[in-house]
Amino acid sequence: MARHIDRYLQPLLDEDRFDFYKAVCDFSDAEIGAPILHWEREHILIPDSAIRKMGELGLFGLTVREQYGGQGGTHLDLILMGLALGYHAQSAAITPGAASSLGTKPLQLFGRDDQKQAHLPDLAAGKRMFVFGLSEPGRGSDAANPEVTATRVEGGWKIKGEKCWSTNARWASHIVVHALTDPGGRPGHRSTCFIVPMDATGVYYQEMEGKEVWLQSSTGSVAFDDVFVPSDAILGEENEGFKVMVTTLNGGRLFIAGLSMASLAFMLDKCRGYVQERVQFDDKPVGRFQRVQDVLLDMDIALHQGVTWLIQLVKEYDAGTMQRESAAKCKIECSRRASDLATLAMEICGGVACLDEFGLIRHFRDLFVCRVGEGSNFALKSMSTRPLVPEIADILE
Repeated sequence: MARHIDRYLQPLLDEDRFDFYKAVCDFSDAEIGAPILHWEREHILIPDSAIRKMGELGLFGLTVREQYGGQGGTHLDLILMGLALGYHAQSAAITPGAASSLGTKPLQLFGRDDQKQAHLPDLAAGKRMFVFGLSEPGRGSDAANPEVTATRVEGGWKIKGEKCWSTNARWASHIVVHALTDPGGRPGHRSTCFIVPMDATGVYYQEMEGKEVWLQSSTGSVAFDDVFVPSDAILGEENEGFKVMVTTLNGGRLFIAGLSMASLAFMLDKCRGYVQERVQFDDKPVGRFQRVQDVLLDMDIALHQGVTWLIQLVKEYDAGTMQRESAAKCKIECSRRASDLATLAMEICGGVACLDEFGLIRHFRDLFVCRVGEGSNFALKSMSTRPLVPEIADILE
């Protein structure tokens, strides 16, 4: 069955962009859709061979300028990749997605030319990967006040503490560490970002165990035991690390919204097929029942609305005209609608929806990540409300 989402995407894209999207869909069907069940049952993370093929297709360098070996594309290309790969498994899409929107992006936005020359060519080729070091065991939504510290020493800094929930940690060559550098500084201006090699003395990585979402994605804990980095390891300006992180997250939130729509697209297609084939009561398909049709229509409406809104915002993001809260609102609504509808999709399919080979349970689980990743929906609601009531914005929690 053709992907129903295509009828909403195609009018929003030029021919070249839609052709690119379809090419990644073909790759996704062959390289992700075919082996994903085996990977899940054998508890295999995305294999190196699949990552290598993604690199050969240019998926890690979509937004990197051609002078650094990339494709010279925009954030729209990245979102289209996420829609194409995430259709079968969000964990497959987030691997190149996080590598680009969270790993490479801060370097593109805030890196010095020598830093870009040193890293971007290998990042674009998929031969190197940066991981985003923001979340901590004691810091989630309160990201402006990291517990990881960087203390000035002769010739550089020493970093101490732990980052967690770091996507792609297993494959990372470097981690962008958000660390407290000026405890007495004003809010939002007390931290600094550093580019830290994963093989530096005192850096310890461990894959986080027991995770039941994004099963094929690497999610690691990275500890720093007085790790020395030279002063030129700073990314951006000293004590302006929060700006680096927040600016990067806006693009990441749009990517998460795209993953939500990718899962919804898969669920709608799966349910459309099932309710026309499943026969019950007088040997007629269950799709004839109005309650079943209600669920299908709600999924279709949410998909149409979400994709249209998302593509419009991504175009604004690429043009530099998107309002900061817009990405948060899109991520909130797309993830909320898709995850709520996932429950109904499971219900109209019944027991078969619980089987891994049917595919719905994978998206049912992974959509939870979309509600809490790149900022939890609860925290983002508080941020997004401030422009609505500016007179009391300073006292809003």
